[in-house]
Amino acid sequence: MFFGLFSCMTYSLFDHPHFQSLLVVDDLAALFKAHAELQAMLAFEAALADAEADVGLIPKAAALAISDAISAYEPDALQQAAFVARDGLVVPGLIKELRSRLDQPHRPHLHVGATSQDVIDTGLMIRLKQAFALLADRLRAVIAELDTHAATYGDQPLMAKTRMQQALPIRLADRLAGWTTPLVDHLRDLKGLQDHVLAVQLAGPVGTLDALGDKGPDIRARLAQSLGLADPGGSWHTDRSRIADIAHWLSKVSGSLGKIGQDVVLMAQNEVGEATIDAGGLSSAMPHKKNPVLAEILVTLARYNAGQLSLIHQAMIHENERSGSAWTLEWMVLPSMVATVGGALKVTSDMLGTLSFPQN
Repeated sequence: MFFGLFSCMTYSLFDHPHFQSLLVVDDLAALFKAHAELQAMLAFEAALADAEADVGLIPKAAALAISDAISAYEPDALQQAAFVARDGLVVPGLIKELRSRLDQPHRPHLHVGATSQDVIDTGLMIRLKQAFALLADRLRAVIAELDTHAATYGDQPLMAKTRMQQALPIRLADRLAGWTTPLVDHLRDLKGLQDHVLAVQLAGPVGTLDALGDKGPDIRARLAQSLGLADPGGSWHTDRSRIADIAHWLSKVSGSLGKIGQDVVLMAQNEVGEATIDAGGLSSAMPHKKNPVLAEILVTLARYNAGQLSLIHQAMIHENERSGSAWTLEWMVLPSMVATVGGALKVTSDMLGTLSFPQN
């Protein structure tokens, strides 16, 4: 009975019951669950119908019926899994299911001019927008904690080290500035991602938007405005530069936090004694030890995201007008990169809350 708590198999530390308290930020993780993904895709379909009704492509009554059907839709997890097992993605089955819930005259007006990739890519962008808002808040909190440490300890003398050798005297504030400045830069760069890179996808079956005729660009602009996303001005079905830019930012943030962790590991060495983490890190065999666990994890997470970034660049290689294999690789990699940054920011905040710098 006791072992029932640990009976489910896990494939990563982010869903492991032992590590969730350390790495997982619940409100961030919720954005990458199946329910949130489905809700984002449904939001796309409702907004698309509204935009198409606004320009007279479909009747207003149809848009209202579609909105009502989506609001009342209660997904069946087993049914959704069956859709994916059959088609490799959930959208074809989802659209068929939604159409069955509409009166016959309204059925042809659902999903007009769109394709599965439009739904999935835009749904991802909707969720990334929410994720980035959460990450921005956590990044600001870490910067504020570093500023507090600089105000408290900044005047303490410190020996700079270059290539792991003693160099010249500095103040602790100088090293803390080396931690803080990149994070401030990442926060500034995030605004650009939020405003320009997080874009709606509406390009139709082969990326030409032809099914919507001359109303296509107007519908795409209205859809973008409704969902709070950028209008890309065209298709990015096979141009995955946006995804690469997002992954690059994520890797830079975790890398900068990893640099902080690496410095703290070195500063906390017994023979150095420049920093103390007053939290956990006990040894089962050596009670005198206090291992810098939180700082070490930051290094691990930074290296993990650096490796994942290369897979995102592999996923940029789409054949012709759409790739199933490259697209699926993105689905495997990008959520874990977001989780890595969320976890790294949480660990950094936890570490800074117990970090002190003894006067040498």
